[in-house]
Amino acid sequence: MGSSFEKHQKRRLISSYFSVVLSISLVLFLLGALGILVVNTKLISNEFKEKVILTIYLEDSTKPIEINQLKNSLKLAEYVKQTQYISKDVAADFMKSEYGEDFLDEIGFNPLMNSLEINLFADYVTAKRLDSISKKALEKSFVEDVKYDRDLVSLMNKNMQRLSFWILIICGIFTLIVVLLINSSIRLALYSKRFSIKTMQMVGATKKFIRRPFIFNNIRLGALGALLAIAANLILLYYINLSFPELKLTQQPLVLGMVFITIFIVGIFITWISTYFATQRFLNLKTDQLYF
Repeated sequence: MGSSFEKHQKRRLISSYFSVVLSISLVLFLLGALGILVVNTKLISNEFKEKVILTIYLEDSTKPIEINQLKNSLKLAEYVKQTQYISKDVAADFMKSEYGEDFLDEIGFNPLMNSLEINLFADYVTAKRLDSISKKALEKSFVEDVKYDRDLVSLMNKNMQRLSFWILIICGIFTLIVVLLINSSIRLALYSKRFSIKTMQMVGATKKFIRRPFIFNNIRLGALGALLAIAANLILLYYINLSFPELKLTQQPLVLGMVFITIFIVGIFITWISTYFATQRFLNLKTDQLYF
């Protein structure tokens, strides 16, 4: 009879632990997936920004030495990712291949200009900074004009600000949900042990002594749940990267590592704080209140 009761208690204990670990790993997995999304949203945004081209058009009379000096000064600039010189002949060949006809035969001369195409680092792709760079380039006597797609840049930055705002709101809401779900799971698991907690308190055990084993045990469960969540996120990341390699989700291993470390710390911290307050609640209850 006693053996059967012990087995039943052991099964209930294992079931309780499994429920806590499962709930922790599930919510931390979703939090990790959101973190990966946030990290790669910035990466994808930067990829688009760095494809914006600032074109510097040069006068036909520009000397090769002046072109080389301008190219070298741009390469040394902190805001330039790469530069490419496009001669008027190369531009004409491109237009011919693009539109399938030689427009030079109709007009008799090449109206295009030699140019430098510049790709900037993402942080510098704003209308204000591009205008400043354009103004500085126009100070050169051999620069005819500087152009970029201002509407596209403004739209990209506006949408990115809007997206960042909503992601921040979602992260805040989701973090609150994570805390509430993990806290509820731990409180439910400790509910079945409320009489044991009160019994230890009645025989003279201090609150710190009573809390310690529950906190250590749930911290281990939180760590296990966090490791399962990290493993699930790695599997998800692997299959997404396999299906969509153009997203380049694994290009920032250090940042992804920080996301996973954060998940692990969050799992331990929330289980610790939740266990502390859950045990404190039962310790503060009177004996007749344990039945409600």
